[in-house]
Amino acid sequence: MPASEESEIYRRVLEALQTGIFVLDRNGKVLLWSRGAEKITGFMQHEVMGRPCCDSVLALCNREGCITCGGKCPFTGTLRDGQPREVRIQLRHRQGHSSPVLMRVAPVFDGNGSIIGAAQSFDEQRFTSDSDRNQSSLAAHGCLDGTTEVPNRGYLEFQLREGLAGFEQYHLPIAVIFIQVDRLPQFRATYGHHAGGAVLRVMAQTIRNGLRPSDLLGRWADDQFLAVLPNCGQEGVLIAMDRIGKLVTYAKLQWWGDQLSITTSIGHASVQVGDSMESLVRRAQPPGAGPGSDPGSAKLEEPDLKS
Repeated sequence: MPASEESEIYRRVLEALQTGIFVLDRNGKVLLWSRGAEKITGFMQHEVMGRPCCDSVLALCNREGCITCGGKCPFTGTLRDGQPREVRIQLRHRQGHSSPVLMRVAPVFDGNGSIIGAAQSFDEQRFTSDSDRNQSSLAAHGCLDGTTEVPNRGYLEFQLREGLAGFEQYHLPIAVIFIQVDRLPQFRATYGHHAGGAVLRVMAQTIRNGLRPSDLLGRWADDQFLAVLPNCGQEGVLIAMDRIGKLVTYAKLQWWGDQLSITTSIGHASVQVGDSMESLVRRAQPPGAGPGSDPGSAKLEEPDLKS
């Protein structure tokens, strides 16, 4: 078989795979970017080819260090010792939210046995099936917030009451994480309500990616989210809050060619004897967070970007 025909077969195989595949040279520049990589990250081939990976899709692994692997970049490590690696990491999707992936890194050698780059493959790590069916069921019964597609306040309150009853009767721990999107009214005033809705969607997806499948994230008020963590004590909620805090720090919104930063204030609380739903949520609120209103009753629905 001619070499050109063989190369074309390899190219078609790469294009057919749902797995994301890309190749970096020793300087970290992207030499190959598959259709699977486009689908998972939202970044098209022409947007990343020839660019350093830390300037494009691997935004969580930047020159200052890697948020998700503690400064030990798997690409750099493979270049150094020639050993393949596998790591769970967060890539920033083109829309701004983080996407959890399982990344595999393998060295690429030249004919003399010298390392000339690294080939990387990755698959999106999503909790499908049960969670997707549950999401569809909640939507059918009016339990989702129309802007962010996460549960609304009414459903959150229902779950909190259930959790508090479980603690009172069986001493099952429950904790909450309260996330306030900073300066959302000013953001809307500057960029418009469409941008405000996009910010809320990016934050909802990013926070949800930092939670366990059993945890519940919902929109508590116009600019507030609440995560309910069943069977989670003080140590567990601190770990979860730290993970979410790191993820939202790196969340960005691509808006008309600009990359807009989003900041949040985060607090937490674990259930205590005598807690009511109101007292538990109040203790979780970070300093300066208002009591908030139900986004449904306040009628502050954002226009849908997809419409």
